[in-house]
Amino acid sequence: MTRARVLMRVAGLPLMICTAMAGDWPQFHGPGGSGLGDGTKPPVHWDAVKGVNIAWKTEIPGLANSSPVVWGDRVFVTTAISSDPKQTFRTGLYGDTDSVDDSSPHKWKVLALDKKTGKIVWEQTAHEGIPKTKRHPKSSQASPSPATDGKVVVAYFGSEGLYVYSIDGKLLWTKDLGVQNAGWFFDPDSEWGAASSPVIYRHMVILQCDRQKDSFIAAFDLKDGKELWRTARAEIPSWGTPTVVEAKDHAEVATNGTKAIRGYDAATGKQLWTLGPNSEVTCTTPVSAHGLIFVTAGYPPVQPIYAIKVGSSGDLTLKDGKESSDAIAWSKQRGGVYLPSPVVYGDYLYTVNNNGILTAYEAKTGTRVYQQRIGEGGSFVASPIAAAGKLYITSEDGDVYVVKAGPQYELLSKNPIGEPILSTPALVGDLLIVRSAKHLFAIAEPAH
Repeated sequence: MTRARVLMRVAGLPLMICTAMAGDWPQFHGPGGSGLGDGTKPPVHWDAVKGVNIAWKTEIPGLANSSPVVWGDRVFVTTAISSDPKQTFRTGLYGDTDSVDDSSPHKWKVLALDKKTGKIVWEQTAHEGIPKTKRHPKSSQASPSPATDGKVVVAYFGSEGLYVYSIDGKLLWTKDLGVQNAGWFFDPDSEWGAASSPVIYRHMVILQCDRQKDSFIAAFDLKDGKELWRTARAEIPSWGTPTVVEAKDHAEVATNGTKAIRGYDAATGKQLWTLGPNSEVTCTTPVSAHGLIFVTAGYPPVQPIYAIKVGSSGDLTLKDGKESSDAIAWSKQRGGVYLPSPVVYGDYLYTVNNNGILTAYEAKTGTRVYQQRIGEGGSFVASPIAAAGKLYITSEDGDVYVVKAGPQYELLSKNPIGEPILSTPALVGDLLIVRSAKHLFAIAEPAH
């Protein structure tokens, strides 16, 4: 049994979903969207400003908060390069609904880097033109993360389309999915840009496209782009990535959404279950462990956490005053988080709020174990990840905090990158890959 499969068994993850080999990070938030790496000695201490324990550093042009993905000896990233050099992120804790109306010509690119050296092996321009929608000040024109299965690389650029390349950079097919106008539902002029990332499951790529009108979820054949199924969603814009979870006799696609949290049959797209109420804006990705699907959202007035039993069906909405049922192991109507997706590591569910509040729960029961502010506060957008008994929690200010996993909070280190970070890092073996506003860093401590 590979180290990756051992880790999945310990953490209670479904084995059939995460077919990546040891050391791979094939999609947003890692294997199966779990956020879990398989390294035994990932880095704990580094300083990117001083160059301490930095294996390599590569400049990535453009503006993007898509996350890196890794397969074998390749790291893949996407970016959108504006002809206006003044374009940047606006970081910090704020609730503005305004959009950035950047009508300058852009180039949308996919890049492959050598994992050992950081050298760019190939890059392809997927699309050129003026963006079809505006973006949020914290977003970009390349926010969805790519996905790979070691044979192909899938890049989704929202309104600019879906692109599939061979692992060597040859364009295999592309698909125009129409304008993905995702923004504030109260004001359609507030366009924030697409962010839901593609997910590869077996021979298909699955996309969740929630927008102002005609939202849907669909699956396309990886070989030629043929649409295998499409299911309409009575949904307003959302930004979370779907998660595929194996049940006893089928695979479920769990999706976060404002009108409802929903599960679909991965083979057919048939809706299997629905659950509410939920937040008015949803951005987090479901995670699965211990036979449960954990979904959280943190935009008021409802800020829930749900632990949904895999294999459920029908309307799972709880009766008034109830926190559990035959389908819901436990739930909370307060305490959900807004942007960072949760992670389940061992026996605990960890959530990180935008303001840096880390909360640990017993995953099977929902009992809160502790709550602790990370660092001195600030803003947190990237999702936590974990490996080797450690949590990695990244702030927008450019610091990565390493926290000991378990029932008691213990901060092990605070590590500066020196640039804003709005992307979720990747943990591949004992290598940590961090994307900042301008660079991609590979971080590793020397072997002793």
